[in-house]
Formats: sequence, C-alpha cells, structure tokens
Amino acid sequence: MAEQRRSQRPSGGGGRTGGKPAGGRSGSQGQRSGGPKSGPKSGQKSGQKSTQRSGQGSGQGSGQKSGGPKSSQPRGQSAKSAERSTRWSPDDRRGAGKDAPRRGGKPAGKPTGGRSGGRQGAPRGGGRAAEQPARTAEQAAYDGPELPAEITGAELDRSVTAQLKGLPEKLASRVARHLAAAGLFIDQDPELAYQHALAARARASRIAVVREATGEAAYAAGHYAEALAELRAAKRMNGATAYLPIMADCHRALGKPQEALKLAKSPGVANFSAEAKAEMTIVEAGARRDLGQLDAALRTLELAPLQSKSRGSWVVRLRYAYADTLEAAGREQDALAWFHRTHAIDGDDLTDAAERAETLERRFG
Repeated sequence: MAEQRRSQRPSGGGGRTGGKPAGGRSGSQGQRSGGPKSGPKSGQKSGQKSTQRSGQGSGQGSGQKSGGPKSSQPRGQSAKSAERSTRWSPDDRRGAGKDAPRRGGKPAGKPTGGRSGGRQGAPRGGGRAAEQPARTAEQAAYDGPELPAEITGAELDRSVTAQLKGLPEKLASRVARHLAAAGLFIDQDPELAYQHALAARARASRIAVVREATGEAAYAAGHYAEALAELRAAKRMNGATAYLPIMADCHRALGKPQEALKLAKSPGVANFSAEAKAEMTIVEAGARRDLGQLDAALRTLELAPLQSKSRGSWVVRLRYAYADTLEAAGREQDALAWFHRTHAIDGDDLTDAAERAETLERRFG
C-alpha cells in the first residue's frame, strides 16, 4: 500500500504536490384537597349576620380534587426516576402555572402556611426531552464520514483483509469499509480519505495496516506530523521499511532535512526495489536542496538510473526531479533537454514537464 501512494510525493524540488426524557410526577397529582369544607355548619343559627357567613373564606374548596395540571410522566415511571431525568434538561422544568391551585385548595400566590407535600426536586408539570449533546471531536472521529453504500470492503487487497481477521466480524467489516473509502478518495479528496482512515484507526489502532493507511492518508492531506507518527507506529508493529521514503519527506516538510538524510542512509534502503530506491533518492536530493546544497543534490540524482529503459512512473519522477534541479542550479539548457526526456515517457501526464519545457523555450526566444 505504501508503494501505491508514492505518486503523491513531490519531486526532488523544494515544493510538494504530494436523556433521557424529562418529566416528573406532580407533587399534587391525584391528592384531594385538604382544605376545610365550605358552607354553614349544621348547628349554626340562622340569625347570624350575613357578614359572619361570608367571612368563612371565599377561597375554600368544596371537597373537590385539586385543579393542578396533569403530569406528563410516563405510566410506570417512579418519582425518583423522574427526579433524575431533570438533570438532562434543567431549563425545561415548568411550574403548574401562576394561578393553578396547590394542595389544600388554596389559590397559588397566597401563603398557605403548610407543607407543599410534593417530593423534593420533582418537576411540577413535567418537562421536554433533552436534546442530544453535541458530539465531541473524539466521538466525531470515531463515527467517521458517511460510508457510500457501494463500498463493501471487498475492494481491499487480500493481504489487508487478512490482517483484519482477528476482529469481530461486524467490526472487521466496518474497518474494511473505511479503509476502502480512504483508498477511493485519497487522490480526489485527501482530507476526506484521512477522516475515513481515522475512523478505521479509532476501531482498530493495534493493526499495522490500519496505522499505515492512516499515515499515508495524512501525508496526502498534508498532515505531516500525524503522518510521521502513524508510520512510525506501523513500522514498530511490523518492522517494515517501505515507509522510509514517506517518513523522510515528512521530515523535509516539517523543516528537518537533516533527519530526512539520516533516514535516506538507513541500512534497509539497500534492499529496496528499484522504485523504492528512486523515491528515496528523490527525497534525499530534495533534502540537499533544502540545505542549499545544489551540487550535492545533482550528484545524488546522477547516481540514480536516469537512463533506465523502463517507462514506469518512478523513472518519470526521477527524470523530472533531475530536470528541476538543473534549472534551479542555473543549467537551463540541460534542464530543457531533461524536461523533454521526461515528457517523452510521461504518457499519464504525471508531471508538467511539457509546460516547463515550453516556458524555457520561450525564455530562450
């Protein structure tokens, strides 16, 4: 997989291309009024003054039930659970209303002198279901972007799916789909590919191929520090050295060309394939240019197989890096010749060698 992403790396030039529902039981629900009965007593004399009869209190109940609003608590929910539910929506607690009767049959707003009788902390009139809290950045990374329905995970190479067999079936399927999506989007939308890779890593961070994919997607998206960390983790897990060119270029991007040169001299580079060696050569030459060592950069590239008869993409990038370095060194005629040689084998238009050659030709008049 690491070799498939090398087309993203730059040439030897200095630049880079590559709740719960609230609602408790009302404290006065279902209780009868405890106020005194209205009306004259049976032994009361008919000769009493009318003012004495009227002084018995116009606000007394007549033995009827309290007129407070009904609770919105679901059937079977205990008052204690209703009290706990108010923690999810503290702003939704509502009273029964300004003028609604309370226990004892006395109108609200007047002192009753007695206990309310309601359970402490229970909402009076119920509440609304609390809205779901916003997802944290970590939770959002775990969720990942939406997966296209057509991506099943079967698109992955067998060597990749083999590393996922130790996971539960559903988890392995989810990780595989995110990895496949990362591979699908890495060229057209590197940032989206990186988010898919992060979702896979959140579920299977101890699998080397997952960390490798995350590192390559981070590199393509320009997150060089994250890419370096992920590829280091993958290298610790499986001991692979195929990531060294990308890791070296990450050091360049982070302003550490000396660290890139150290990786370029790693013993494992000698065992690289021709393509991998070419990639490391391009990065090493770029690090020399970062240090202002143009002659050393040219010597590094001249030791590579620039005259190879292969028309592979690695030869295209190698020749382009050499032409670009020649122009930077002021050898424009030589640069023009190598831009033409690059364009001659660049059937897939991996570089802008043709445009660079035209620019130099116009400069020469």
